[in-house]
Amino acid sequence: MSFESDLLKLRLKINAPMDEKKFFALEIREWENSKARMEMLDGERYYSGDHDILKRIRTAIGNDGKPEEVKHLPNTRLVDNLYAKHVDQKKNYLLGKPVTFESKNKEYAAKVSKILGRKFMRTLKNAGLAALNTGIAWLYPYYDDNELKWRLFSGSEILPFWRDEAHTEIDCAVRLYDVEEYVGTEKKVVRKAEIFTSDGIYTYTYENGTLIPDEGSSYHPYIETVNTEGSAEGYNWEKIPLIPIKYNAKEIPLIRRARSLQDAINLLRSDFANNMQENKYNTILVVKNYDGTDPGEFRHNLLTYGMVKIRTTDGVDGGVDTLAIEVNAENYKTVLDMLKTALIENMRSFDGKDERLNGSPNQMNIQSMYSDIDLDANDTETELQAAFEEILWFVNQYLANSGQGDYDGEEINVIFNRDVLINEGEAIDNCQKSAGLISDETIVSQHPWVNDPAGELERLKKQKEEEQQYNPFPSQSVKDGEDNEE
Repeated sequence: MSFESDLLKLRLKINAPMDEKKFFALEIREWENSKARMEMLDGERYYSGDHDILKRIRTAIGNDGKPEEVKHLPNTRLVDNLYAKHVDQKKNYLLGKPVTFESKNKEYAAKVSKILGRKFMRTLKNAGLAALNTGIAWLYPYYDDNELKWRLFSGSEILPFWRDEAHTEIDCAVRLYDVEEYVGTEKKVVRKAEIFTSDGIYTYTYENGTLIPDEGSSYHPYIETVNTEGSAEGYNWEKIPLIPIKYNAKEIPLIRRARSLQDAINLLRSDFANNMQENKYNTILVVKNYDGTDPGEFRHNLLTYGMVKIRTTDGVDGGVDTLAIEVNAENYKTVLDMLKTALIENMRSFDGKDERLNGSPNQMNIQSMYSDIDLDANDTETELQAAFEEILWFVNQYLANSGQGDYDGEEINVIFNRDVLINEGEAIDNCQKSAGLISDETIVSQHPWVNDPAGELERLKKQKEEEQQYNPFPSQSVKDGEDNEE
């Protein structure tokens, strides 16, 4: 195994006489249960609906004054997964529509659009989802049957070793993942570690904090082909084929902004359901002439058995009065609405039931509703534009390797078509008013019914040619028609 990076060599030198395998094993051990990786796993867990409220238990003060579980109390565990809802909103807002490519070299743009077609767009959309949940995701380009394809790795799988503080280039990286293997007739989960270096991939089994090389061959080049003689040949990219897809420059996952608010919403809903189910428990007890029992024990027995024994002392009757606590649904609703609003604002999303959408909203009201998500999407798009420079480098290498042309240095624009709610009537009216002031291509690209501006202009040109062919004097005919109507 060889490494070109001076930074990594320096790390190994500092830790001398540690070898590379031991160095990576220690780094994996530190990262595996680190706070940063746990937060990534929490983001994925919350998106799938596995929230902390599902582990909740009801407690009461025990004899020793400490809380202990009370199993007879209602213990509703409700998950109102607003986090997943707003993650999907943000993902679809920026990546819900296919990305388009524009270049002065139409042939190049067409080839890029074909290579980065619908399958890639699906992978990119899933990468956006993973980046929202974990702060960063990774695209891995590879060859399959001489075609360029893409795999997605979650941020919780990849431990990168960055070359710079800005996290723009990597020296190498480790992919940590689990696979199921049969040991005899028993299925076993085995943890694997793949080390991505400048000269290929090294595969190990990670067990008890050590890296064990795989049996057979633990080294694989990035590109494996078979020559005309039937022999296998291996090649490597000039770059490590891992492209970071970042949610933001700091790689902060969205769950950090939302977790406490999401937990509070789940807790409030669950408490309300519990209070609706409780009867003898939703009271404050006023105990008269009932001594000899610790208050904690008294309350615990009442909650557990639902009864209390009363005896007469010195001719005075004992008793237990109650101060009933009424469950005010409006209070719950008010607090819940406040939490939902705070969640939307902190996640920088939007409320699809916003009052600004009542009736026939104008475009200014719609833009106001989208302002937070739009600002957040701008940051993500900046990171995606940088990622596309790396993506297009691999596309250009593929085009050159497959004999489709050398497009190195060719300029191309990547356009993200945001899925924005618009007032179509207002937009169409603005397009009509812009005729003669700006080019038809710009007007058509802004029309809400057009997905392919170039194709639409071509169809419009063809339509005009056909009209000209069947009616050589269209303007005169229209004028005559108007006269006839009069």
